[in-house]
Order: sequence, then structure tokens, then C-alpha cells
Amino acid sequence: MDIKRVFLIILDSVGMGPAPDAAEFGDINPNTLGHIAASIPGFKLPTMQYLGLGNIDGMEGFEPAKLPLGAFARLHELSAGKDTTIGHWEIAGIISPNRLPTYPNGFPEEVLKPFREQTGRGVLGNCVASGTTILDELGEEHMRTGDLIVYTSADSVFQIAAHEDIVPVETLYEYCRIARKILTGKHGVARVIARPFVGTGAGHFSRTANRRDFSLKPPEETIMTRLKELGKTVACVGKIEDIFDGEGVTWAVHNQSNMDGMHHTEECMEKFPEGLIFVNLVDFDMVWGHRRNVKGYADGLIEFDKWLGNFLPKLEEGDVVMISADHGNDPTHPGTDHTREYVPLLIYGPQIPAGKNFGTVDGFTCIGQTIASMLHAGPMKNGIDLFAE
Repeated sequence: MDIKRVFLIILDSVGMGPAPDAAEFGDINPNTLGHIAASIPGFKLPTMQYLGLGNIDGMEGFEPAKLPLGAFARLHELSAGKDTTIGHWEIAGIISPNRLPTYPNGFPEEVLKPFREQTGRGVLGNCVASGTTILDELGEEHMRTGDLIVYTSADSVFQIAAHEDIVPVETLYEYCRIARKILTGKHGVARVIARPFVGTGAGHFSRTANRRDFSLKPPEETIMTRLKELGKTVACVGKIEDIFDGEGVTWAVHNQSNMDGMHHTEECMEKFPEGLIFVNLVDFDMVWGHRRNVKGYADGLIEFDKWLGNFLPKLEEGDVVMISADHGNDPTHPGTDHTREYVPLLIYGPQIPAGKNFGTVDGFTCIGQTIASMLHAGPMKNGIDLFAE
């Protein structure tokens, strides 16, 4: 293949059925795509189904194409996690054998004391909570006192919520940087997340698009750092820059919404004729998955599928599109947590063999390895090149 440009689009949390170890992560029969399809009569994603979505091993709820246009696989995560950071790291080439720390009982005083001292503000919450519910519970007290709302989830995260009129967004980002420096070593959570919000009172608060993630630096080389070292473009759309703490990034833009991210992807097609365009569309996870909004999730998938149908004909001879996910977040599943699932992989481009079924592949790392081969970046440490002879 003579590939010059790869569009890697991560549909954040779009899983496709329980991984073999799902129960070890507290998940009973999760299936993000399958359960959405079962919940919405007549639900179809025609563009992705033409590519081979329904032909993937174990896929439920989608009719297989007789002559699929793309190549496809079902991927099994090897890392010990079901979170954004570990999922994306594995996609980029890193297998994480150990789970990152979580705090079901809140953060210890050895974390909170220096955080209060260095920010000069008190802390409210310090518990596992829904990001929308905790605003109704503590938002008014935060506005009255100026104390920061700190909370976590089943994921490895330290989240700080603050009203934009009480704590300017840039100040909130600085507080997150302070927390990031504190949360290292045994307390090295995957992400510190800024959760700015607006509104006048309980029942009227809403989070804004000014969310920012402050992640751990990747512990090893990724496909991104490899490409950057070789002088190739690594353009990142959405929260990719944050997930990798800027490592291996040559250009980046953040999204206001999924559709905004799709528009940015089109802009990258015009702006960058070669290299890797790495895209994350987070609304599937943040807006619909965690909030267990099945209809919203389904509508978001339909919106993406329609956009994809208009995007694919614009591809040039040396282009490839890869579509996958980083974990699941079944909106029909109990709770509000991510779900440990297989994820789909669709690959399409003028030089990609139509109908190629790779079956079930161990390791999201096959994505990074395959991109390395396509863009002549040499072999990565982990993963298989799917198109190796």
C-alpha cells in the first residue's frame, strides 16, 4: 500500500458486547451498540453497515452487508482498564497491565490538604457522584462559599467543578494543574478533569463545553511520538491532545460537540495532506453514555453515520479511515460507569481490500501498529500489523 494519510476516528465509548473479563470489572452483559439497536425500532447505521459493521464477529442488532466495502475486526482490550486514558494509550501502542487508582470512598487527606493549601479554596463533595447530580446538590453552596466541588467516579479521575462566574475558566485550569502535580505516584489518577458550569441554582445548572482533561503522560513511546519524531503530521481533534498530555502532537483543536469535531476533521482534510489525523468524538460517552440516554446516543450515532456517508467520497487515493472506540458505555446498563466491552474496528480507503474480516483481535495495539506500517514509521513495540503479508 502507498498510504499517505490516516484518519483515525474514535467514537468514544461505542462498544459492542461484553469482553471475556467484563464481570471482573463489575459489568454484566454490557453491549453498547447491540442494546441501543434493540431499544430503538428500525435503528440502522447504513454507512457503517455498508463498510461491514454488521459483519464483525459477535455484532448484534445490525444486518451484515452482502458485499462489505471495508475491512473490519472485533478488538479485545489487553490493558487492565475500561477508561479513556488506558483505552487510547492502547490504541496508540501501550499495554497497561495495572489498573490506575480509583477512590470509591473519596480522596485521602494527603491529597486534599496540599490541594486546599495551594489553591486557597476549600473542598466540597469528595465523593463518587454523577457530574450533573452533584451540581444540584452542591452548586449553590459552591457559589456562596467559593469552595471547589471535587468528586470522582468509578474511573480513575479527580474532577473539579466550578461555576464560571465564581472561578474563571483559566483559573480552574490552573487548579487542575495544581492537582495534576499532587496526583502522582500511588495517587497517579488517569485524568484530572475541569468541569466548569453555569446557571442560577439547583435544577438550572449545566456544564459547559470548556471541559479540559489533564492526563498522565504516556509511560512509553506511542505511534504519535514516533510519527512526530519522523517529522510527520499528528493533527489531533477533540480531547486527544489532553489524553496524551500533548505528547506526539503537532497540531490540535478542541471540540464544542460531536458535529464540531466532524467539521474539524473536514478542515484537517483540507489542511494536512499527509500524516495522522486523530479524532475523538466524546459526546457519545460524556453526553449520552454516562447519562444513560439511549435515544440521545442513538441519534448521535445516526448523525455521525450520515456525516460519514458524505465524508468518505472525499477521500483521496492515499487515504485511509479507521473507526473504532476506546471502551464501552452501555446506556441501558445499571449505574453511570463505563463498561468493559469489545470494540469494533472499521477500515476503509481506496487501497483497502473490501470485505477483509480479521475476526477477533487481541489488543487495540493493532491500530497503532497498522498505522505505523501504513505511514512507513517502522514497527511499534506492541500489536500486529493487520495487513502484513
